[in-house]
Amino acid sequence: MLNRRSFINQTAGVTLGFLGLHHLVQKGFGEQGYENQLPGYGPLKEDPYRILDLPEGFNYHVVSREGTRMADGLLVPGKPDGMAAFRGPDNSVVLVRNHELSPDQIFHGAFGLRNQLRDRIDPSRLYDRGNGVLPHLGGTTNIVYDPSSRRVVSEFLSLAGTCRNCAGGPTPWGTWVTCEEPGELGPGEYGLVGHGYNFEVPAYSSPRLADPIPLKAMGRFRHEAVAVDPKSGIVYETEDQGDGLIYRYIPDQPGNLKAGGRLQALAVRHKPSLDTRNWKDIGGLQVEPGSVLDVEWIDLEDIDSEANDLRHRGAKSGAAVFARGEGMWYGQGHVYFACTNGGAAAKGQIWKYTPSPYEGLDHEENYPGKLELFIESPKAELLEYADNLTVAPWGDLVVAEDGSDTQYLRGVTPDGKLYTLARNRYNTSEFAGVCFAPHVPVLFVNIQTPGITLAITGPWQKFSRNPA
Repeated sequence: MLNRRSFINQTAGVTLGFLGLHHLVQKGFGEQGYENQLPGYGPLKEDPYRILDLPEGFNYHVVSREGTRMADGLLVPGKPDGMAAFRGPDNSVVLVRNHELSPDQIFHGAFGLRNQLRDRIDPSRLYDRGNGVLPHLGGTTNIVYDPSSRRVVSEFLSLAGTCRNCAGGPTPWGTWVTCEEPGELGPGEYGLVGHGYNFEVPAYSSPRLADPIPLKAMGRFRHEAVAVDPKSGIVYETEDQGDGLIYRYIPDQPGNLKAGGRLQALAVRHKPSLDTRNWKDIGGLQVEPGSVLDVEWIDLEDIDSEANDLRHRGAKSGAAVFARGEGMWYGQGHVYFACTNGGAAAKGQIWKYTPSPYEGLDHEENYPGKLELFIESPKAELLEYADNLTVAPWGDLVVAEDGSDTQYLRGVTPDGKLYTLARNRYNTSEFAGVCFAPHVPVLFVNIQTPGITLAITGPWQKFSRNPA
């Protein structure tokens, strides 16, 4: 059995062999090429099945496919997005996976083309039954996966009736917070209730549906992802808007998100309403890549507004503005988050927030959290449209792309060097849901169209630069 400690030790067994700057560009078949800033990462080998190109020594296999029958009798939904992996019973891995579906996308839903399978679940477990027309088709599925046999033990719907579940984030207490994107969607033709909320889904290992309770105290907006600081229990949130904010939720009871709390927006000290996007046509460079800024947090009011205007009111109060906040993950004492089209080249930014040692407490003002513009991509060959991301056990980031051309998985070292891990050979659909298992060396990722989940195995230890 490989526990978390031995996993990290295994992935930390290589000497400092990857330092220095090196460029390796591969291009073919009219596609966008890729570039590595470090030697030793090697070219991607072309997959004869035209699904996923990987470096030498790495392999993948398909874990789940859209449309196949699940253990609960429903169909695997399409548009898989954000995802996290948890340790399950008997050394299994439990994946909790989002589905970015709207109520009209019946071709991709769990209930069949005519919703003929809807009666298989209790209607009270549907957050939004769809006003008698169409049920909302977003939600989550859980996959129980045996890494030793590379076999799916069980797969089932775990949250039903929500809308366009994009990303989210794992909690330290073993649940997944899934995020609805449409912050302005209220009751209407397709809906009985409002949307734009977060929901909490346990890492169930047997078929059941989570209670569809919206976490309204965490705000109503175009949610994308969250990250939880295990030290404080504070939850950080991104917003998928071209002029979005970064939020934090301070729960009244750490570990109990349903108990209520306080919602705030990130502001940069002495720079009210700072525009961090660095776009040339609206002010140009405002934040130098690599610069570190002191942070303060602004209390927000009317956080359940149907107007989808929380970000505008927050910016007027001094909150910093960000370019399409996407993936977010906590690791190694930091919160990393992606801004998909930020930067002077509009190719994407990755930010790093280091919480104050007194985060959310009285002394925070004297010891503020720090915000660093960690990465600003100058060109698509290095990184284009960073989306979901995760922190590897050895400290690197693994970043999924959602660009307009060839899609890659990119790695980022703790000192900000970029390298390429994988290429979508099947089509130009986005990667999503990138995450490592907590106790076995497997990386999971989704290709949103045609709706597949992949497990990637190989010599992950080669990417460590910190010998045990």
